[in-house]
Amino acid sequence: MTDATTNDDATARIDGIVKANKVVLFMKGSPLFPQCGFSSRAIAILDHLKVDYESVDVLQDQGVRQGIKAYSDWPTIPQLYVNGEFLGGSDIMMEMYESGELAQAVTASADQ
Repeated sequence: MTDATTNDDATARIDGIVKANKVVLFMKGSPLFPQCGFSSRAIAILDHLKVDYESVDVLQDQGVRQGIKAYSDWPTIPQLYVNGEFLGGSDIMMEMYESGELAQAVTASADQ
């Protein structure tokens, strides 16, 4: 398999995950055992908001780990998607949480 095919497969998997879930967090580790401080903070924010979300451990799949960066054109992980829209990483999530925007976005996602 060529690198281009591998990249296409990862992009298709990522796209399917993003479109199949109202709220999805691509992170390092799992919600019960985050593998970096930024992922831990993202989980804490979502848990505090009592959001139902899907998580994807990018450490389990190198294709997804690299592919998610190209998919969003964003260089870091974690990455949060709500209703198929990329909202941002840990710092942006914190800013949106503090301003109330994140609560509005995830509440609206539950209504759709």
